[in-house]
Amino acid sequence: MVFLVVSVAAMWRRVSKLSDWNWGVRGFNFSMVDYEVGSCVARNGIGRSLFGGHVSGSLPMMYATSCAKLSEDQQNNNPVSDMLIDSFGRMHTYLRISLTERCNLRCQYCMPAEGVELTPNPQLLTQNEIVRLASLFVSSGVDKIRLTGGEPTVRKNIEDICYELSNLKGLKTLAITTNGITLARKLPKLRECGLTSINISLDTLVPAKFEFLTRRKGHERVMDSISAAIDLGYDPVKVNCVVMRGFNDDEVCDFVELTRDKPVNIRFIEFMPFDGNVWNVKKLVPYAEMLDIVVKQFPGIKRLNDHPTETAKNFKIEGHRGTVSFITSMTEHFCAGCNRLRLLADGNFKVCLFGPSEVSLRDPLRRGADEHELREIIGAAVKRKKAAHAGMFDLAKTANRPMIHIGG
Repeated sequence: MVFLVVSVAAMWRRVSKLSDWNWGVRGFNFSMVDYEVGSCVARNGIGRSLFGGHVSGSLPMMYATSCAKLSEDQQNNNPVSDMLIDSFGRMHTYLRISLTERCNLRCQYCMPAEGVELTPNPQLLTQNEIVRLASLFVSSGVDKIRLTGGEPTVRKNIEDICYELSNLKGLKTLAITTNGITLARKLPKLRECGLTSINISLDTLVPAKFEFLTRRKGHERVMDSISAAIDLGYDPVKVNCVVMRGFNDDEVCDFVELTRDKPVNIRFIEFMPFDGNVWNVKKLVPYAEMLDIVVKQFPGIKRLNDHPTETAKNFKIEGHRGTVSFITSMTEHFCAGCNRLRLLADGNFKVCLFGPSEVSLRDPLRRGADEHELREIIGAAVKRKKAAHAGMFDLAKTANRPMIHIGG
């Protein structure tokens, strides 16, 4: 079935100069467009749950396009331990494990210019501790693990960790999110060790802008890693792009063009607030505005059917080999279908990316806690998970760790 979705076009005038990035927008200019999308559509105006109650009535209506409600069949057929089910009935089958806080880039939205204080190595989880905790989660119903950082490929024993994790009974997907700097040379071995899915972060197709944003060189190496992943048969190769007004919002259609002949999934991510990244709403390019930009140049775009726990709104352009997605954490959150948990490099357990609450699993593990005690700690944390994260303006004022500590 095809639905008409009304979206917001050009919420702010685009800023073209890189030097203007830290400054704001000059005015509002709203227009409305209609286009066809296929999939389930749920109406949800911009409101208190999305913007923390700070949006005036002058903004036009946007419509959410997520399918977040789990069906009864899915709940009944999924053998998930009560440890992984929160008080709202959400089943958490996806664990993100940060392997390190170290990174070979210094992306501006991930850490402050002065860097961050790193956890001493003895306080980080060892390979055996990672595998033991992962095994506990998988035996309880987790079927997908994503390795993050920092930059996970800088961990020296990442191949060994991948091999052990990929052999856990019940695990279906072992993924990685990486900046791609060293991935090309490590990927063949990682593939042999069971790595099944790849996300590569790339926020610009312009080498000079890459160096500005990351405070390092390496654009060509990232592009080589994308090509290497395609050559090794990864399909799709997911490319994460954080869109920031005045920096790379003029490249949205250039990124989409990559999907024409390549099996890539371009994932546009709304700019999110974390400690030290100097978040400002003026830098945020809302999903609706990004989609309008794409639809004007690629009118053959259609919405795909999303899984209830999907974080992205997924689209296909007629005649293109790849796909385009939007991750709308700020303007249309997907908390109702959230199935994700996070294990940080220092062993802290986090049930929500934007929530400040953490509980250590490392400490009880090193004190000799048995499986039952660990399950009790994990289950109690999951049960405390809130229905949804705060609005973006409240998030910007809430203490939370830098992204490099949490894990991308």
